[in-house]
Amino acid sequence: MKKNNTPPNENAKLQDLEKNREYSDGQFITTDHGVKINNDHNSLKAGERGPSLLEDFIMREKITHFDHERIPERIVHARGSGAHGYFEAFGNVSEYTKAGFLNDTTTRTPVFVRFSTVAGFRGSTDLARDVRGFAIKFYTQEGIFDMVGNNIPVFFIQDAMKFPDLIHAVKPEPHNEIPQAASAHDTFWDFISLMPESMHMIMWAMSDRAIPRSYRMMEGFGIHTFRFINAEGKSTFVKFHLKPKLGTHAVVWDEALKISGNDPDFHRRDLYDNIEMGNFPEWEFGVQLVPEEDEHKFNFDLLDPTKIIPEEVVPVTIIGKLVLNRNPDNFFAETEQVAFHPGHVVPGIDFSNDPLLQGRLFSYTDTQLSRLGSPNFHEIPINRTIAPMHNNQRDGHMRQEINVGRVAYSPNTLNNGYPAQAKEAEGGFVSHYERIEAHKVRERSESFADHFSQAALFFNSQTETEQNHIIKALRFELSKVETVAIRERMLGLLSQVDATLAKKVASGLGIAVPKHPEKPMNHGVGADADPNKHEPKPVDKSYQPSDALSMVKNPTTTDSIETRQVAFLCGDGVSEKSLNALKKALEAKGAAAKIVGPHAGSIKSDAGTEIKVDFAFFSSSSVLFDAVYVPASQNNAVLEENDNVIEFINDAYRHCKVIGFDADLNGLIERTTIGNKLSGGKDESLPGIIINNGTAKAFTDDFTTQMGRHRIWEREPKITE
Repeated sequence: MKKNNTPPNENAKLQDLEKNREYSDGQFITTDHGVKINNDHNSLKAGERGPSLLEDFIMREKITHFDHERIPERIVHARGSGAHGYFEAFGNVSEYTKAGFLNDTTTRTPVFVRFSTVAGFRGSTDLARDVRGFAIKFYTQEGIFDMVGNNIPVFFIQDAMKFPDLIHAVKPEPHNEIPQAASAHDTFWDFISLMPESMHMIMWAMSDRAIPRSYRMMEGFGIHTFRFINAEGKSTFVKFHLKPKLGTHAVVWDEALKISGNDPDFHRRDLYDNIEMGNFPEWEFGVQLVPEEDEHKFNFDLLDPTKIIPEEVVPVTIIGKLVLNRNPDNFFAETEQVAFHPGHVVPGIDFSNDPLLQGRLFSYTDTQLSRLGSPNFHEIPINRTIAPMHNNQRDGHMRQEINVGRVAYSPNTLNNGYPAQAKEAEGGFVSHYERIEAHKVRERSESFADHFSQAALFFNSQTETEQNHIIKALRFELSKVETVAIRERMLGLLSQVDATLAKKVASGLGIAVPKHPEKPMNHGVGADADPNKHEPKPVDKSYQPSDALSMVKNPTTTDSIETRQVAFLCGDGVSEKSLNALKKALEAKGAAAKIVGPHAGSIKSDAGTEIKVDFAFFSSSSVLFDAVYVPASQNNAVLEENDNVIEFINDAYRHCKVIGFDADLNGLIERTTIGNKLSGGKDESLPGIIINNGTAKAFTDDFTTQMGRHRIWEREPKITE
């Protein structure tokens, strides 16, 4: 197995972390304070069977540390996985920003990235339908920059005031703590049905974006509009994008449910294993740039976090790449204790007046104080800057910095005025100079009142298959809602996005679309309580469909099969020639063949060669693989008579995966869904079902080409009503 490595230019962050690594090989066990322990198996007692003694400081320390091992989990994004890596700039943005790490092509900036789900607790499944967090800590020479984003470019709400309400609604219902890591329940949809501003985000969350194939195959977004500031102080609005090298891919819903049962750590394992094997995840890092003078030229508000800038309107400029190449040494110390904050910016990056972003600038510091227990969370190794750190902050819980000298205030003369303020030319951070003159109000701009146009844009940009998945997701979610009035309100909102969408969802729920949808924001609270005094606007039909919003049509989606896993269903007597031919073809394209057999250990080929079994039929499933191949065998009955094998193939067919068979496996095929379809008489072949009729190269070429499509969507049943 290929071990992970680090960039050739060893950096200061790695050296800093090295100081905090503890290697126990060949060492004596000690207390936390370095005292060697003579007996770590028995507490100190008064006699062998007597009472334990209070003076046993070794036991007290060990038990006390154990009692306090866990810290409060994150309220949101509790379930996560992380990895180290680096950012490499292409050096093409000095016109827009003075941020050094975005312009210096000679230095790799170390990063730590944490992926996560939002709603579930720390022990929940990786495959919940949910937004995925995509947070990056850049350890730049000018300080920490945190890009705290998601795999979806918009959010549910426009103002941070509503964030506690959103999370209270989506979390398990408080009377019974059910359901875990799921939005398919009354309180979530009750809230959403009263908040039309959420409709764009709902389209994304009900799409396949919410059930990604892998963290390595997700896009990343900064969500908010930020500012770039150049050396002359000129501001340019900016949105951040990350585009995966492997393309953007997902699983299907039935598959997600079964993966949760087979391997709830599926995404965590996939990330860890691929980095260990040297399959380093990589993204292009890009920006959408809008000159300040163009702020109001769009038919939406740049400050509205429920809106995107279509890439066809403002293209994404690629300015660097992000690579993850090293797993954490300790999950708790790094992945769990890492603390992100959108307020961690460096000179050259600044904030906009996005009201959701403004609230996050307060919330993230506050939550770290609660979760990590101290204002000194910046001293935890994973959170430490590699830039010099000098200030007059002192003391606090678990302080690690040992400050020398008697001065801890500014201004001072006793330390010659140091630490001193840095002028802007010396790298000091200066907030963008912006004139603000307004009344204090609790209102939203009328420019925030279009809640349906971009929801319609997203839906209309999808392929028919992707639209059907959104419809099925809404049917599933709303069918779990017990309160009929909530379902009806949601149908009313969906009808304002797309009439056909609402009709098809309603058909699955067995109710009609309301002819006159309620005004949700006023439902039960009265007009004076409406936080948005402006009536929602109708759909703006000037939007053109955007291929960038479709995972199937997305220009970044490739036909690469790198790192994909193919299940080879084999028993004793398997054809070594057939097995090796496809295995070699897959490995040449960066994919992997995994042997799935009737038992653990090994099987023997028809040539007598022992072949290691990676998975057993009874402890594996096709949902853990990207394609399936059944090579010829001297004993096909081993497969034909195994119900686990039949289920394996049927699921792969149902989930639209490529399936290959050697020519003499008709008996096996007849027992599967594929056999039933073929016996229907209309077609002699099925899309994505490839039979090896003896020409090895033609078969392997066809198999790998079809895999590059990711899924064979023609096989999926269409929604007819």
